[in-house]
Amino acid sequence: MLTGKLVRLRAMEPSDAEALWRWNSDPEVMRWMDDGYPASLAQTVARFEKRERNSYGDVLLGIETLDEGRLVGLVRLRDTEPEIGLAEFDIYVGEKDCWGKGYGTDATREICRYGFDRMRLHSIALWTVAENTAAIRVYEKVGFTRDGRQRDAFRRDGKWHDMILMTMLEGELIG
Repeated sequence: MLTGKLVRLRAMEPSDAEALWRWNSDPEVMRWMDDGYPASLAQTVARFEKRERNSYGDVLLGIETLDEGRLVGLVRLRDTEPEIGLAEFDIYVGEKDCWGKGYGTDATREICRYGFDRMRLHSIALWTVAENTAAIRVYEKVGFTRDGRQRDAFRRDGKWHDMILMTMLEGELIG
C-alpha cells in the first residue's frame, strides 16, 4: 500500500466491483471519460474476478481515504514500456461528495512517486479533455506539463472536444 497525506492506494478487490460499476454508471462521474458501452453489475464483477494481478505493465490501485478507510476512486499506470520508461496515467474520484477535497491530488502525487521511485519510470503521460479544468489544475499542481493538443478527439453530448497531452518527467514531481 502507498500512503499519502489524505489517501492510501491499495490493490483493488473483487468486492470493489460494485463501487466501480456505480461510478461507471453515473453520467456526471463519467462526463470527461470514455465510458464505452454499458455493463451490468454481474459483468463488472466477472471482469474483476478475471483481472490479472498488478504487474509492471498495468498497476491499478484503489484510492481509499485515510480518515474513513472509504474507497473513493482509482488510479492506474498502464501500457508501461520498460524500454523507454513510459507509462500512461488514469485517475478518477467516483464519489462525488469527495470531489474538491484534495484526494485526487494526493493520489496523483503518490502514484507518480511510486512510478518514478519504484518502477524507475522516466516519463508519465496522460490525455484529458481540454474543458476538464479541475483535472488539469490537479495535474499541473503535481508537476505535469501541457505538451500538445489533439483537436476534436473526444465526443460528448453531440459536441467534439480537444484533448490535451500532459507529461511529467522524472524529477519534475512537485511535493
